[in-house]
Amino acid sequence: MKRLSLALLVVFLAASVAGAQHIRIGGFGGNDTIIVEEMIELFVRPALEGTGITVQYEPVADDFQRYIINALSAGTAPDLFYMDVLWAGSLIQSGVVEPLNAYLEKSTVLKPEDIIPSLLDAFTVDGTIYGIPKDFNTLAVFYNKDLFDYAGVEYPNNEDTWDTFYAKLEQVAAIDPDIYGLALQPEFARFGALAFAAGFTPFNAEGKSDLSDPAFVEAIKWYTGMAETGVGVMPQDISQGWGGGALASEQVAVALEGAWIIGALKSDAPNLQYGACLMPKHPGTGQRGNFVYTVAWGMNAASAHKEAAFQVLEILTSPEVQQWVLERGLAIPSREALADNPYFQQDDPEAQANYVVFLGASDGNVLPFSFGSYGGDWTGPIDQALSAVMSKQATVEEALQEAQQRLDAVMGR
Repeated sequence: MKRLSLALLVVFLAASVAGAQHIRIGGFGGNDTIIVEEMIELFVRPALEGTGITVQYEPVADDFQRYIINALSAGTAPDLFYMDVLWAGSLIQSGVVEPLNAYLEKSTVLKPEDIIPSLLDAFTVDGTIYGIPKDFNTLAVFYNKDLFDYAGVEYPNNEDTWDTFYAKLEQVAAIDPDIYGLALQPEFARFGALAFAAGFTPFNAEGKSDLSDPAFVEAIKWYTGMAETGVGVMPQDISQGWGGGALASEQVAVALEGAWIIGALKSDAPNLQYGACLMPKHPGTGQRGNFVYTVAWGMNAASAHKEAAFQVLEILTSPEVQQWVLERGLAIPSREALADNPYFQQDDPEAQANYVVFLGASDGNVLPFSFGSYGGDWTGPIDQALSAVMSKQATVEEALQEAQQRLDAVMGR
């Protein structure tokens, strides 16, 4: 059984708080329930022994975002809670999340520089930190080795540009009319990383979203053009619901996905020989683009036990806990020092794929999967535009004009 280091344990024991303090932790239900409760039993309770602090995990099986918003408004929210990067901005702006800078300045076991910068930036507003990322995902190129071998084509690799990547996909797609190079999900959640590589940002200096930005136009033409040439295909056009399903079907050679695809491939395509590499670089900017999909621990600004809650937060994001999470294959931890972890050096596809996803958070134009107070509503018009172009219902120009109008309506412009 792994335990916290002696030094960390001493810190928590020395920080004993007078009187009993019960810290409630709110998070997702499902698989997270078993994971967090085991984490609490193995690490949190032993570290808090003698402090008078007790903890309880309160999983929410339904819509956690709606739950936490309502609970914070009603004054019934837990002391610590999950904050998804997609909607954390709205909570932070409403003033219900406790700023953490003062706690971090006093901490001897958790410092801002310990966390991968792109992750911490996702929960930082005007220099104030409101959440400590617990784990994350980025996009990577997941590919079917057998299809590339059959086509006699070199695997995708970290040195690929859009040009070399496209050439490889084109050659694989040429081996059979029912085989495609890339799973083209009509979602900004995948396509957007390519737009970032070209230099696009969701909000310009004036706070506007300009879909006529040459970088955005170039990226959408490159991406949707693969549907027209047959180099790529939308998953739904081969009776699949997402890129992972398309890759598992072995009709598609490549999918742009995060580490969440690993478990799906293990269950749906256990014999699939796959590899992973970083996203391709834009040939002009020389940069990759990527998203960070992450969840942080936030603190209730109305908590009656903030110091105790922060002690629990320190344990939940400690090196020992994150090492346990990594070794269990549960998630990609957020601490930068884990880049050199022996787990990532293992010679198996799962460990290597996780390492690629880990590296993706620090390579190129990496932005959080968040869109201010607009949340997921911001991506809707772009998703519709992608689908319209790739299903031949509109040209790129027509689709972007319609998307801009819809996006302006979402943003109240």
